[in-house]
Amino acid sequence: MPIQIQTFFDPTTFTASYLIHDPATRAAAIIDPVLDYDPRSGVVSTRAADAVLKAVADGGLRLDHVLETHAHADHLTAADHIRRATGAKVVIGARITEVQALFAPRFEADDVTPDGRAFDRLVEEGDEISLGSLTIRVIHTPGHTPADVSYLVEDAVFVGDTLFMPDYGTARADFPGGDAAQLHRSIRKLLALPPQTRMFVGHDYLPPGRETFRWETTVAAQRAGNVQAHEGVDEAAFVRMRTARDATLAPPVLLLPSLQVNIRAGALPPPSARGSLFLKIPLTVATPRTVPPAD
Repeated sequence: MPIQIQTFFDPTTFTASYLIHDPATRAAAIIDPVLDYDPRSGVVSTRAADAVLKAVADGGLRLDHVLETHAHADHLTAADHIRRATGAKVVIGARITEVQALFAPRFEADDVTPDGRAFDRLVEEGDEISLGSLTIRVIHTPGHTPADVSYLVEDAVFVGDTLFMPDYGTARADFPGGDAAQLHRSIRKLLALPPQTRMFVGHDYLPPGRETFRWETTVAAQRAGNVQAHEGVDEAAFVRMRTARDATLAPPVLLLPSLQVNIRAGALPPPSARGSLFLKIPLTVATPRTVPPAD
């Protein structure tokens, strides 16, 4: 039997998480799980992740891995919660160390060492991950962040934020460590897969003209119809488009909470001396605009 795939869509962050398993051995993995966080109240909960864990239990599955496509800037990961609940190993791209080195100082996260040790396994291009009788192949797809990876198993590839549905386009490339030219090369690598390859994206944002969320497409559909990266869009044109588009985008709402949790593999920051938990919001004080004196 082919790999089994179940999608869990979080409408608050527009994130698609995936539970995949090998029907022959019941070995399973979760890709990009969500930790619920309300920025208005500061309440963190595990509702979304627990729904996936219930599906694991109901299906009689053995959860071996939590696979992160990158350190997300738009939602908190539930990887650590799932690891503590199940013993599953948390996997991420090896260049997460660069992301940790960029952001740990910004949050004064002295408990974070930029060596990836918060995760259980760091993977690179061509690495393989066993999932029962199946093999997951790692494809390094940087550009959105340095550490982005995609996971290819049988005829399915899970691409995180590198590509979205064809009518929406591609990831942004303006975060620290991002690179639009590199993103274009990563996209071309994915679109070189066989055309019938099923592609599962990390988010869907309902572009104008569509009313239902979608997260599955194909390599052929992306080649033919991706509005920003279809066949024939060369690197120079893509970089011009992506740079201009990114200049108009606001930071993600959960950027600051997400990154300081996600560089810790989903663990919350250590408690204060009084036992309280805090997320830090670094402030930038804008320079007052000088008003010239009236004549």
